[in-house]
Amino acid sequence: QVQVVESGGGSVQPGGSLRLSCAASRFSFNLYRVAWYRQAPGQERELVATITYTGGSTNYSDSVKGRFTISRDGGRNIVYLQMNNLKAEDTAVYYCNAVHRWRPGQFDYWGQGTQVIVSS
Repeated sequence: QVQVVESGGGSVQPGGSLRLSCAASRFSFNLYRVAWYRQAPGQERELVATITYTGGSTNYSDSVKGRFTISRDGGRNIVYLQMNNLKAEDTAVYYCNAVHRWRPGQFDYWGQGTQVIVSS
């Protein structure tokens, strides 16, 4: 089955770190822009970070800039989200989204999400 699968969520104290992984199953990330979104209870889904299909360009929301890093391991077909200095407001379900560079309407994949809880 063609899909993306997130992992790496969990519970951590404020100031701690987590690394989320997004793995492509039965397709390659090579021609995909990959993004991480998050959704907190009662709130809309928020774009957190993106990385281009080459990995040469990244973007971050203001709320995570300087604390989160998105990267891709082409050899392992995985995109990571390294989250440092976590805050309570980072608590959310984090989703991975992969969109094809040339066919965004046809190839657009979402994962099931992974829960991140930041609490003391």
